[in-house]
Amino acid sequence: MTDRVSSEQRSRMMAAVRGTDTMPELYVRRQLFAAGFRFRLHAKALPGKPDIVLPRFRIAVFVHGCFWHGHSCARGRRPATNVQFWQAKIDGNIRRDRKNRADLKAAGWSVVVVWQCRLESATQAVLERLKQLSAAQTE
Repeated sequence: MTDRVSSEQRSRMMAAVRGTDTMPELYVRRQLFAAGFRFRLHAKALPGKPDIVLPRFRIAVFVHGCFWHGHSCARGRRPATNVQFWQAKIDGNIRRDRKNRADLKAAGWSVVVVWQCRLESATQAVLERLKQLSAAQTE
């Protein structure tokens, strides 16, 4: 299967993909902030530099794009071109994600992964969990 755009156009498109401050990440951050939770961003001292860190609750939140992190949904479908490259790239991302989650859990952190395709429901679940933790800490 051939690509619909030229290699130069594809290169520009891929170069424009952001690693931080993505739209799904901004959505989660806005929801958390509006609910009164304060957080740190991309804590370099933690494995995997979680997108959002709530130190008070020891929770690390990763906001994953389905394509880049190999989710098993329609958005996570792998390309039909350059299969070897994408297979290695996405499988490497999955391995790295697993290791980072394990390292964080070993260090006593709770890890939450919010997938792009489940953004709204997952964000609400995170908010509910934080509200429960917050209520338990104030008692």
